[in-house]
Amino acid sequence: MTDTPRYTAVAITLHWILAALLLGMVFFGWYMEDLREGLFAGTVPLEEVQQAYNLHKTTGMAILVLSLVRLAWRLTHKTPGMPEGMKPWEKLAAHAVHWAFYVLMIGMPIMGWISASASELPSFLFNNPDMPLPRLPVPQNESLHEVSGSIHGAGGWPILILFGLHAAAALKHQFFDRDGLLARMIPVLKG
Repeated sequence: MTDTPRYTAVAITLHWILAALLLGMVFFGWYMEDLREGLFAGTVPLEEVQQAYNLHKTTGMAILVLSLVRLAWRLTHKTPGMPEGMKPWEKLAAHAVHWAFYVLMIGMPIMGWISASASELPSFLFNNPDMPLPRLPVPQNESLHEVSGSIHGAGGWPILILFGLHAAAALKHQFFDRDGLLARMIPVLKG
């Protein structure tokens, strides 16, 4: 390993906050689809659906901001090197998964924002009518709303797949390789 044994406290904090938010948003997004179906079936009131969507949009904007902060931090601060003995394909896979996460952490909120901006319905941060979600300069039409919304919704599966790969690799390093890699991101573990 290099002389940087751990990630910084800022990197660790952003890692775990974003992990929880991303995972929660995937499942909340699926819950919102159920609410929407309930709206069309007449079993869920419109206000409940709007509140859920506005909460999702507010959290998505928080993820976007935190992801940009995390990326800026990552690009301006040294990170721990890869453990000695890692095979080249493992290093390549680790880098690919990390950068794929950045693409999704930034791309998913932007695609959701495009979808919200293309909709004629207003969006509010924190369900507060005095805090409208700013619209991106995209056409307000149903086609763009549907396409961007579908792309946004489909991103849940890649997030879950990356989570699985990331967690499996971390556990492999902790319990099979015993190289202290996991301790760099979980402060209570010893390296």
